[in-house]
Amino acid sequence: MYEEDLLLMSRLFGTDGVRGLANADLTPELAMSVAAAAARVLYDRDDSKRRVALVGRDPRASGEMLEAAVTAGLTSAGADVLRVGVLPTPAVAHLVAELGADLGVMISASHNPMPDNGIKLFAAGGQKLPDVVEDEIEARLAEQVERPTGVHVGRVRDVPDAVHRYVDHLLEAAPQPLNGLKVVVDCANGAASTAAPEAYRRAGADVVAINAEPDGLNINDGVGSTHLDVLQAAVVEHGADLGVAHDGDADRCLAVDAAGAVVDGDQIMAVLAVAMHEAGELTENTLVATVMSNLGLHLAMREHGVSLRTTAVGDRYVLEELRSGGFALGGEQSGHLVLPAHATTGDGLLTALRLMGRVAATGTPLSSLAKVMRRLPQVLINVRVADKAAAVAAPEVVAAVARTEAELGESGRVLLRQSGTEQLVRVMVEAQTEQSAQAAAERLAEIVASFR
Repeated sequence: MYEEDLLLMSRLFGTDGVRGLANADLTPELAMSVAAAAARVLYDRDDSKRRVALVGRDPRASGEMLEAAVTAGLTSAGADVLRVGVLPTPAVAHLVAELGADLGVMISASHNPMPDNGIKLFAAGGQKLPDVVEDEIEARLAEQVERPTGVHVGRVRDVPDAVHRYVDHLLEAAPQPLNGLKVVVDCANGAASTAAPEAYRRAGADVVAINAEPDGLNINDGVGSTHLDVLQAAVVEHGADLGVAHDGDADRCLAVDAAGAVVDGDQIMAVLAVAMHEAGELTENTLVATVMSNLGLHLAMREHGVSLRTTAVGDRYVLEELRSGGFALGGEQSGHLVLPAHATTGDGLLTALRLMGRVAATGTPLSSLAKVMRRLPQVLINVRVADKAAAVAAPEVVAAVARTEAELGESGRVLLRQSGTEQLVRVMVEAQTEQSAQAAAERLAEIVASFR
């Protein structure tokens, strides 16, 4: 029954690996099958050497079960396994490259609640697997193969200094000392609970770590980058210069200034882009962001002579654009930033070190640095329709969008997006005031809703 179910599934890999409710959607049997199939695909592409896979996880309870299943799947297919334990996703990607592994497996559901879990795969060098390879792995999940025996069965060993190797890398990639800065870091009781405080202290900061005591059950539980109120209160309470918040697997970073005001991913990108532009490090003076980045980012970059390239929503599209153009910085409003010279995926700790380094180097408070960009009010309305593609393409909707864009001019923006999983059209409007953005969004939403 299990193999038949696999064959009937829709595409298993989403935009960020395999994810679902642990032990229900994402079972140990499925995790073992995915790992074994991944190892077989690697061998079939090049069987000239014994393969090595690196496996890490975040601290959620189901990670222990899935780590065992993934390790069993890899070794049953003849691959040796390096276990690095609880580490951020970007640490796993980095160590795949540093240790010369052929495959990386990160077991995490990122910012999702504790009952969920996921599997992310990295190719040699720490790059995310292309769609074509994921599809090949999925196609081979249920195949019957002759398994290796004897000396050909994979072996397992631990990497006890994995955290220190990763922190060493971070300090090389962000060498600006943070002496004199007091920072609060919210680790979301997640994968960065050890690495983040260590990295920031070794960089010279006075660190107050909160939500850094994972017990397997408390990851993302009302804390971290999706619940910034906890960090805001802590920064004010401790009189810190700033605060940074990570999600469960620490590929994201959001910030809070000394007064407790939120500094989102767009503002962090703006601060870093200007700094890199001034230092001559911003390739072709270009920043890469998604279509969801605030219009304020576009206006700020234009004012500072920086070009802004936009992609579809999703970090993989940002990565593709960064690689294709050889650009130096890109990211998302959610705080998922990529610096390709130092990381192959979003790295929340590297982002935080670079942001704090800018504060330390300039002697300027984060609140002042963040003023490089003014966030325009943004209103998002989800509209349920019978046919999302037809609704977006309808002449009356297209005409209404054009009218609204003309009314807003260069000081506003309209974006209609189809949901990837539901019959929803997301109507987003940005304008100079909350009232005008709300009014325009409601008018458009009413027209789109007529296609129910």
